Amino acid sequence: MNELERLDREYVLGSYARNYTNFVRGEGAKLYDDAGKEYIDFGSGIGVCSLGHAHPKLSEAICEQASRLIHVSNLQVIEPQARLAQRIVELSGYDMRCFFGNSGAEANEAALKIARKYGETRFDEKRYKVITLKHSFHGRTITTVKATGQKEMHKPDFSPYPAGFAYVDSIDAIYEAIDEETVAVMIELVQGEGGVQPFDKGEVQDLAAFLRSRDLLLIVDEVQTGVYRTGDFLASNLYEIEPDIVTLAKGLGGGVPIGVAMTRLKEIFQPGDHGSTFGGNYLSTRAGLTVLEVLEREQSAGALAERIESFSRYLDRLAESMPERFTEAVGLGLMRGLRCVDAETQGAILKGAFAEGVIVLKAGRNTVRFLPPLTISREEIDEGFKRFEKALASL
Repeated sequence: MNELERLDREYVLGSYARNYTNFVRGEGAKLYDDAGKEYIDFGSGIGVCSLGHAHPKLSEAICEQASRLIHVSNLQVIEPQARLAQRIVELSGYDMRCFFGNSGAEANEAALKIARKYGETRFDEKRYKVITLKHSFHGRTITTVKATGQKEMHKPDFSPYPAGFAYVDSIDAIYEAIDEETVAVMIELVQGEGGVQPFDKGEVQDLAAFLRSRDLLLIVDEVQTGVYRTGDFLASNLYEIEPDIVTLAKGLGGGVPIGVAMTRLKEIFQPGDHGSTFGGNYLSTRAGLTVLEVLEREQSAGALAERIESFSRYLDRLAESMPERFTEAVGLGLMRGLRCVDAETQGAILKGAFAEGVIVLKAGRNTVRFLPPLTISREEIDEGFKRFEKALASL
């Protein structure tokens, strides 16, 4: 055990199953450990480093902002926060306002509070129940972990949990689950932790129309799918729906913590209803503005679409040529996965890929998950899959 591992084990709570590789530098889609070994990062910090590592424009913006002003209270107006809210709304195409927090869990907490207040103020009898889908993931706070449709995450260690959540197996099952206490449905359009599983576009559109006709809310958790991860700015844009609430985080800050709940219920919060000390401060929102500037340009120029096509070709070929290991390629855009035949195969691939210097991720349903930087180069894609295929050959 080296000194860093000893310190971590002694002083940091053990809430993660650590890999004790010590990364000290990054560039683009590449990471380097303290021994100088290079890795192609097909995980980007679980979808956070949307511009890759040490992107010059983002680094410059963060340094420049830090040298001037990092934080003031949300009791004052924060210029880059207001400008980022404007940009997010414009890019979404929706008529909404934004609340800023620091993470996806915080964004989803805000969304649930919006839904609860709507249920209190919109109807004669209070509505408060939220329906979510099995295999979903919405966060690790007491409330968002209860919203998560994975029974194994509702450990008795942390009970009692907030009431007011129901879980169903499919979008079709949502309709029968709605009762007089239901106020909202909360879904991911592509379930990330649940196996990089997209939902059918027509089913989602029908659900959105049905909920709107009943004055019930549709909350779309885009913590992982948002900010161009699926090719469009929002997966909701790709699905051609207009949710009542959308949550964002992960790739928006390029590595700087940020979360957003945006809603068409523009007057729902009054001063004191909700807050976040650090949410939307100068540093995080300046980073967000820079990320959007870079990615909007990449998408408009067609570069993002080319990367998606290149990545898809590799995954489709692997799924077709190795039926003994993979059942199918799944996902959308650069939120992708290879569904393995069993958990043993999945584990062996994750371990082997890391040994060969390529970082991939674990997801549900025995899925090897790929969330590369959205700015990844063709050379980095080719090298990453060269190493990945080498790992597969050694199994």
